[in-house]
Amino acid sequence: MTASVAAELVDLLRLERLEDNLFRGQSRDIGTKYVFGGQVLGQALSACQQTLAGDRHVHSLHAYFLRAGDVESPIVYDVDRTRDGSSFSVRRVTAIQHGKPIFVLAASFQEDEPGNEHQLPMPSVPAPEDIEPVPAPTPEQLAQLPPKAQRWLSRMGPFEIRPVYPRDEVKPPKRPPFQQVWFRLTGEVGDSPVLHQALLAYASDFHLLGTATFPHGISYYQPNVQMASLDHAMWFHRPFRADDWLLYSLDSPSAQGARGLARGQIYARDGRLVASTAQEGLIRVLPEAWSPR
Repeated sequence: MTASVAAELVDLLRLERLEDNLFRGQSRDIGTKYVFGGQVLGQALSACQQTLAGDRHVHSLHAYFLRAGDVESPIVYDVDRTRDGSSFSVRRVTAIQHGKPIFVLAASFQEDEPGNEHQLPMPSVPAPEDIEPVPAPTPEQLAQLPPKAQRWLSRMGPFEIRPVYPRDEVKPPKRPPFQQVWFRLTGEVGDSPVLHQALLAYASDFHLLGTATFPHGISYYQPNVQMASLDHAMWFHRPFRADDWLLYSLDSPSAQGARGLARGQIYARDGRLVASTAQEGLIRVLPEAWSPR
């Protein structure tokens, strides 16, 4: 069961090539109101990767979410081969749906080369095996949520997730704006670095903006809370596998003007810092008081 869900995600990231620089990806309804931002990130990166020659891997990407994506329709990715230098390549891609751009991304790729190294240490947290899996919500808890949220929480996703400090998302308490989350793909995949990078781009959108809601005791699942990613940045530092445990260490330094900023560092279980992320998103609380349906 879990392996088939992981294979489904891998297939989602394998785009149909329409022309040299034009690709089409399917959309998948995972219970979010609109297309999941991580899906568009992963597919856009996959489109860029398919236009590269030689052995160059992504080291950074910067993206803007322009419009909400329609989960019922495919997305076309138009890649611009901006530059191919002696060591670096740059690609820009526009995601188009119903004739309008919904997302733009710029990514830089580099050939492997040696250099000076340092990193911040991984936070001291329990190993994933020492953390209980998050229990499935009870029928009573699901009944309090909108239908989309019910489908999201009751679906077996492609990533196993174990928060170090779990939070009740239905009735969230107020907490400081940081968290650590272990995650891994539920099935083993091949050794292709570009596939693992696209998978990590997909997973990097989980939990990131939500960290900015912690001090305010709100969550995405509440009907009067509107949340949407506005931009997303990611830096890839070292090799990793998305089907082995990774620790996502997250914090939110600021929220203001109906926007929240969140940052993340992703570590392999051996302590290597493999990627960093940053995201600003819309967090709008409507004036209507929320109460369980």
